[in-house]
Amino acid sequence: MYILYGGDFTRSVLVQWVLEEGGLEYELRTIDIFKAEHRASEFLAINPAGLVPVLITPEGQALYETAALMVYLADRHGLTGLAPPVTDPSRGLFLSTIFYLASDIQSEMKRFHYPHRFSLRSEDNARIQDMARSLVLGRLAVMNDRLTQGGPYTLGARFSLADAYLSYWVAWLGRDEVCGSLPSIARLYHLVRARPRIGACLEETERMAEAYASMMKSSPGGVIA
Repeated sequence: MYILYGGDFTRSVLVQWVLEEGGLEYELRTIDIFKAEHRASEFLAINPAGLVPVLITPEGQALYETAALMVYLADRHGLTGLAPPVTDPSRGLFLSTIFYLASDIQSEMKRFHYPHRFSLRSEDNARIQDMARSLVLGRLAVMNDRLTQGGPYTLGARFSLADAYLSYWVAWLGRDEVCGSLPSIARLYHLVRARPRIGACLEETERMAEAYASMMKSSPGGVIA
Protein backbone atom coordinates (compact mmCIF):
# COMPACT_ATOMS: atom_id res chain seq x y z
CA MET A 1 0.00 0.00 0.00
CA TYR A 2 1.12 3.56 -0.70
CA ILE A 3 1.18 6.33 1.89
CA LEU A 4 0.62 9.85 0.59
CA TYR A 5 1.48 12.86 2.71
CA GLY A 6 -0.62 15.77 1.50
CA GLY A 7 -3.49 18.04 2.32
CA ASP A 8 -5.39 21.16 1.35
CA PHE A 9 -3.60 23.82 -0.70
CA THR A 10 -0.94 21.36 -1.85
CA ARG A 11 -0.19 19.56 -5.11
CA SER A 12 -0.86 16.22 -3.45
CA VAL A 13 -4.33 16.30 -5.01
CA LEU A 14 -2.73 15.46 -8.37
CA VAL A 15 -0.93 12.43 -6.98
CA GLN A 16 -4.11 11.35 -5.21
CA TRP A 17 -5.95 11.61 -8.52
CA VAL A 18 -3.47 9.26 -10.23
CA LEU A 19 -3.74 6.79 -7.35
CA GLU A 20 -7.51 6.79 -7.67
CA GLU A 21 -7.46 6.56 -11.46
CA GLY A 22 -5.27 3.49 -11.13
CA GLY A 23 -7.41 1.95 -8.40
CA LEU A 24 -4.31 1.81 -6.20
CA GLU A 25 -4.57 1.28 -2.46
CA TYR A 26 -3.25 4.18 -0.44
CA GLU A 27 -3.50 5.98 2.86
CA LEU A 28 -3.65 9.78 2.95
CA ARG A 29 -1.85 11.41 5.86
CA THR A 30 -2.81 15.06 6.14
CA ILE A 31 -0.16 17.72 6.56
CA ASP A 32 -1.50 21.13 7.60
CA ILE A 33 0.82 23.62 5.95
CA PHE A 34 -0.92 26.56 7.68
CA LYS A 35 0.20 25.08 11.00
CA ALA A 36 3.70 24.60 9.55
CA GLU A 37 3.48 20.83 9.95
CA HIS A 38 5.67 20.55 6.84
CA ARG A 39 8.43 22.24 8.88
CA ALA A 40 8.10 19.94 11.89
CA SER A 41 10.98 17.62 12.69
CA GLU A 42 8.75 14.57 12.21
CA PHE A 43 7.99 15.54 8.63
CA LEU A 44 11.52 16.75 7.87
CA ALA A 45 12.72 13.28 8.80
CA ILE A 46 10.62 12.03 5.87
CA ASN A 47 11.41 14.84 3.43
CA PRO A 48 14.29 17.09 4.54
CA ALA A 49 13.24 19.67 1.93
CA GLY A 50 10.01 20.22 3.86
CA LEU A 51 7.85 19.99 0.76
CA VAL A 52 4.49 18.32 0.21
CA PRO A 53 3.53 15.87 -1.28
CA VAL A 54 5.59 12.86 -0.31
CA LEU A 55 4.76 9.35 -1.48
CA ILE A 56 5.92 6.32 0.48
CA THR A 57 6.09 3.28 -1.78
CA PRO A 58 5.02 -0.22 -0.69
CA GLU A 59 8.74 -0.94 -0.28
CA GLY A 60 9.11 1.96 2.14
CA GLN A 61 10.96 4.40 -0.12
CA ALA A 62 10.08 8.09 0.22
CA LEU A 63 9.61 9.87 -3.11
CA TYR A 64 9.12 13.59 -3.82
CA GLU A 65 8.24 16.02 -6.63
CA THR A 66 4.68 15.98 -7.90
CA ALA A 67 5.36 15.48 -11.61
CA ALA A 68 7.79 12.65 -10.88
CA LEU A 69 5.28 10.95 -8.58
CA MET A 70 2.55 11.11 -11.20
CA VAL A 71 4.72 9.65 -13.95
CA TYR A 72 6.21 7.05 -11.58
CA LEU A 73 2.79 5.72 -10.62
CA ALA A 74 1.55 5.64 -14.20
CA ASP A 75 4.68 3.83 -15.39
CA ARG A 76 4.90 1.36 -12.53
CA HIS A 77 1.25 0.32 -12.80
CA GLY A 78 0.88 0.44 -16.57
CA LEU A 79 -1.61 3.31 -16.60
CA THR A 80 -1.18 3.91 -20.31
CA GLY A 81 -4.34 6.00 -20.41
CA LEU A 82 -2.44 8.56 -18.34
CA ALA A 83 1.11 8.22 -19.68
CA PRO A 84 2.34 6.66 -22.92
CA PRO A 85 4.79 3.78 -22.31
CA VAL A 86 8.48 4.24 -23.00
CA THR A 87 8.22 2.54 -26.41
CA ASP A 88 5.38 4.80 -27.58
CA PRO A 89 6.47 7.44 -30.15
CA SER A 90 4.54 10.10 -28.20
CA ARG A 91 6.58 9.45 -25.04
CA GLY A 92 9.12 12.11 -25.96
CA LEU A 93 6.50 14.83 -26.40
CA PHE A 94 4.84 13.70 -23.18
CA LEU A 95 8.06 14.02 -21.17
CA SER A 96 8.93 17.30 -22.86
CA THR A 97 5.57 18.70 -21.77
CA ILE A 98 5.87 17.42 -18.21
CA PHE A 99 9.35 18.88 -17.78
CA TYR A 100 8.24 22.20 -19.29
CA LEU A 101 5.33 22.45 -16.87
CA ALA A 102 7.47 21.46 -13.89
CA SER A 103 10.47 23.66 -14.61
CA ASP A 104 9.12 26.69 -16.47
CA ILE A 105 5.58 27.08 -15.15
CA GLN A 106 5.50 25.48 -11.71
CA SER A 107 8.66 27.33 -10.67
CA GLU A 108 7.08 30.69 -11.45
CA MET A 109 3.81 29.67 -9.80
CA LYS A 110 5.79 29.29 -6.58
CA ARG A 111 6.89 32.92 -6.92
CA PHE A 112 3.27 33.86 -7.61
CA HIS A 113 1.93 32.15 -4.48
CA TYR A 114 4.90 32.67 -2.17
CA PRO A 115 6.39 36.04 -3.19
CA HIS A 116 7.61 36.61 0.38
CA ARG A 117 10.03 33.71 -0.04
CA PHE A 118 11.75 35.54 -2.88
CA SER A 119 11.79 39.03 -1.42
CA LEU A 120 13.94 40.84 1.12
CA ARG A 121 11.32 43.57 1.54
CA SER A 122 7.60 43.00 2.01
CA GLU A 123 6.84 46.03 -0.16
CA ASP A 124 8.30 44.15 -3.14
CA ASN A 125 5.97 41.16 -2.82
CA ALA A 126 3.24 42.52 -5.09
CA ARG A 127 5.72 43.30 -7.87
CA ILE A 128 7.25 39.83 -7.61
CA GLN A 129 3.79 38.32 -7.86
CA ASP A 130 2.90 40.47 -10.87
CA MET A 131 6.12 39.51 -12.64
CA ALA A 132 5.51 35.83 -11.94
CA ARG A 133 1.96 36.09 -13.31
CA SER A 134 3.25 37.75 -16.48
CA LEU A 135 5.91 35.08 -16.97
CA VAL A 136 3.43 32.24 -16.47
CA LEU A 137 0.98 33.77 -18.92
CA GLY A 138 3.76 34.08 -21.49
CA ARG A 139 4.73 30.45 -21.04
CA LEU A 140 1.12 29.34 -21.19
CA ALA A 141 0.87 31.25 -24.47
CA VAL A 142 3.58 28.94 -25.82
CA MET A 143 1.45 25.96 -24.81
CA ASN A 144 -1.60 27.61 -26.35
CA ASP A 145 0.17 27.93 -29.72
CA ARG A 146 1.19 24.29 -29.57
CA LEU A 147 -2.35 23.22 -28.77
CA THR A 148 -3.69 25.34 -31.61
CA GLN A 149 -1.44 23.47 -34.02
CA GLY A 150 -1.84 19.96 -32.65
CA GLY A 151 -4.54 19.82 -29.95
CA PRO A 152 -6.96 19.58 -28.40
CA TYR A 153 -4.76 17.76 -25.84
CA THR A 154 -1.02 18.11 -25.41
CA LEU A 155 -0.65 14.76 -27.20
CA GLY A 156 -3.16 15.60 -29.91
CA ALA A 157 -6.33 13.56 -29.66
CA ARG A 158 -5.02 11.62 -26.67
CA PHE A 159 -5.59 12.63 -23.05
CA SER A 160 -2.70 12.21 -20.61
CA LEU A 161 -1.76 13.31 -17.13
CA ALA A 162 0.12 16.20 -18.75
CA ASP A 163 -3.27 17.74 -19.52
CA ALA A 164 -4.34 17.39 -15.89
CA TYR A 165 -1.06 18.92 -14.73
CA LEU A 166 -1.44 21.88 -17.10
CA SER A 167 -5.08 22.40 -16.12
CA TYR A 168 -4.16 22.37 -12.45
CA TRP A 169 -1.88 25.37 -12.91
CA VAL A 170 -4.49 27.15 -15.01
CA ALA A 171 -6.90 26.77 -12.09
CA TRP A 172 -4.36 28.14 -9.62
CA LEU A 173 -3.42 31.14 -11.75
CA GLY A 174 -7.06 31.91 -12.49
CA ARG A 175 -9.29 29.98 -14.86
CA ASP A 176 -11.18 33.01 -16.13
CA GLU A 177 -8.07 35.07 -16.79
CA VAL A 178 -6.20 32.31 -18.62
CA CYS A 179 -9.12 30.87 -20.57
CA GLY A 180 -10.30 34.32 -21.54
CA SER A 181 -7.07 35.09 -23.37
CA LEU A 182 -5.84 31.66 -24.52
CA PRO A 183 -8.61 29.86 -26.45
CA SER A 184 -6.81 26.58 -27.10
CA ILE A 185 -5.93 26.23 -23.43
CA ALA A 186 -9.55 27.10 -22.63
CA ARG A 187 -10.70 24.25 -24.87
CA LEU A 188 -8.31 21.81 -23.21
CA TYR A 189 -9.31 22.99 -19.74
CA HIS A 190 -13.01 22.43 -20.39
CA LEU A 191 -12.32 18.98 -21.85
CA VAL A 192 -10.28 17.99 -18.80
CA ARG A 193 -12.77 19.50 -16.36
CA ALA A 194 -15.53 17.39 -17.94
CA ARG A 195 -13.73 14.18 -16.94
CA PRO A 196 -15.21 12.77 -13.69
CA ARG A 197 -12.23 12.38 -11.32
CA ILE A 198 -9.93 15.10 -12.53
CA GLY A 199 -12.91 17.39 -13.05
CA ALA A 200 -13.77 17.13 -9.36
CA CYS A 201 -10.11 17.78 -8.57
CA LEU A 202 -10.13 20.95 -10.67
CA GLU A 203 -13.35 22.21 -9.10
CA GLU A 204 -11.78 21.85 -5.67
CA THR A 205 -8.58 23.50 -6.91
CA GLU A 206 -10.58 26.47 -8.17
CA ARG A 207 -12.12 26.87 -4.73
CA MET A 208 -8.70 26.60 -3.09
CA ALA A 209 -7.24 29.17 -5.47
CA GLU A 210 -10.00 31.67 -4.68
CA ALA A 211 -9.61 31.13 -0.94
CA TYR A 212 -5.83 31.47 -1.13
CA ALA A 213 -6.07 34.67 -3.18
CA SER A 214 -8.36 36.13 -0.52
CA MET A 215 -5.91 35.17 2.23
CA MET A 216 -3.02 36.77 0.35
CA LYS A 217 -4.93 40.05 0.12
CA SER A 218 -5.43 40.10 3.87
CA SER A 219 -1.89 38.87 4.60
CA PRO A 220 0.41 40.39 1.95
CA GLY A 221 3.45 39.55 4.06
CA GLY A 222 2.93 35.85 3.42
CA VAL A 223 0.29 33.23 4.17
CA ILE A 224 2.43 30.10 4.45
CA ALA A 225 5.98 29.98 5.79
